[in-house]
Amino acid sequence: MVWVLLAGAILSEVAATISLRLSEGFTKAVPSTIVVVGYLVSFVLLSQVLKRGMAVGVAYGIWAAVGVSLVALIGAAFLGETLTWVQVGGLALVIIGVVAVQSGAHTA
Repeated sequence: MVWVLLAGAILSEVAATISLRLSEGFTKAVPSTIVVVGYLVSFVLLSQVLKRGMAVGVAYGIWAAVGVSLVALIGAAFLGETLTWVQVGGLALVIIGVVAVQSGAHTA
């Protein structure tokens, strides 16, 4: 259940971040509403993950790494943003780092 909550937190944060771009400085009502609701839902779900015992460093690391990776990929695929090989390598390093933190949490 904790992983489902974390996935929901990540997806709602990604939706909010993409909508932040689409809101054009909070001048468009629908994307602006998605921003506010998405971030609220994301933090509520993330707090439930922490309440259920996942370490804050692990939960936040996964939330941030997967979130930034998805936002970068969505930006490149659908918003006309660039994604260089150096950026792809950076995203891979972030994900590897989070996997290392997660793995270390199990052995500690």
